[in-house]
Amino acid sequence: MALEPGLDLHEWETRWQELQEHAADEPEQALPELVRLVEQMLTERGYDVANPIVREDEDPEVVRTYLAARDVASLSEAGRTDPGDVAAALENVAEVREYLVQDRRTP
Repeated sequence: MALEPGLDLHEWETRWQELQEHAADEPEQALPELVRLVEQMLTERGYDVANPIVREDEDPEVVRTYLAARDVASLSEAGRTDPGDVAAALENVAEVREYLVQDRRTP
């Protein structure tokens, strides 16, 4: 049974808003969760984040940006990050999310 178009987009946006509120208070704790959400979004859109070879219809920068944020999130979980790196990673995941959401809204 196919899901209603846009249903996952609504779920993504709801979860994104919840995590943004968390990130405002505790960015280092929220970053890994935001990265996991963006990874789920990428995977559901057909990106292979485990093997980031770009297909013809993909933007290579999207996966690179995601992977950079994922690296910082891993360091964050280990307690070894700089606040500037966390802020940059939060911007990276926001950029990837925006790309996926805009792409998703295109008919």
